[in-house]
Amino acid sequence: MEKLSNLLLKLSRRLFVDSNQQEQFIEALIHPQPFPPCILWCQEKPEILPFIVETPTNWQPQFVDRLYLGEKPGQHPLHNQGYFYCLDFSSVFAATTLLAIPQSIQIIFDMCASPGGKSVFAWKALQPELIISNEVIGKRLKMLISNLKRCQISPSIVVNRDSSIFAENISLSSDLVIVDAPCTGQSLLAKGEKSPGCFHPTAINKSANRQKRIIANSAKVVAPQGYLAYMTCTYSLEENEQVCEWFLSRFPQFQAVKISSLQEYQSHLTTLPCYRIFPQDRLGAGAFTVLFQNTEDGEKKDIGLDALSRVWKNTNHSTDC
Repeated sequence: MEKLSNLLLKLSRRLFVDSNQQEQFIEALIHPQPFPPCILWCQEKPEILPFIVETPTNWQPQFVDRLYLGEKPGQHPLHNQGYFYCLDFSSVFAATTLLAIPQSIQIIFDMCASPGGKSVFAWKALQPELIISNEVIGKRLKMLISNLKRCQISPSIVVNRDSSIFAENISLSSDLVIVDAPCTGQSLLAKGEKSPGCFHPTAINKSANRQKRIIANSAKVVAPQGYLAYMTCTYSLEENEQVCEWFLSRFPQFQAVKISSLQEYQSHLTTLPCYRIFPQDRLGAGAFTVLFQNTEDGEKKDIGLDALSRVWKNTNHSTDC
């Protein structure tokens, strides 16, 4: 516990100059308080809402409701019927960058999709012709498939392949690629959950290196003038701002998009337009988010049968939802 406290103290000092903010951040992780539940309406809202809802934020999409503390939406019959998806409000914040995309989106590729919240959000917000949800960890596929089927996300395809396979076989094909990157999960502490070793430098560096590999492969899948959304649920600079800076240094054709509705959440740790919330903000356990656009001109490649057959070959699981 003492070692954890020391590592957490070091992180707080890197994140905040003000000592009061440091203390509030540490307190939110050491003594976590429950956050109001949140739901994303997959189908049309009923005229009479079955829950008491909080006043929406100015950036909150209309198809999302934050509920009063104590509401239990997962136990309501409408949940099993696929009317809504339960998620952390931090996830809503992270995915809100997608609402800034001005053009029609035909194909969405969610690179790290399980349990499915970002795929559901993207489908609801952008109504694509096809969404492909990938999850490389086999044991997480069942939950992803179940959620997409329950919420009637269609047409959709679920696959589990490494990001490098898609970079090689379906490059320049997707109007939007979402990377909800695997991370050290430091925000789990703000939910009262455990995340062993999440502040250790070795774990952070290992996670950051994995994120760089995934975002680099994902960038190759983005069509000309398409978008790449990068987000995490962790606090370390190495997994957030520094990944973005590394990415832009290697892929200069991409540029970060300014999201005017999130301007008050601009990260004070970089000049790039990227956005954060912290657990002491009481909007959720915490999130980092940024939207990039591929500024190159050119033709988008079709995801044809030949490309699909190469990707699908030897796939452990793929299903049409």
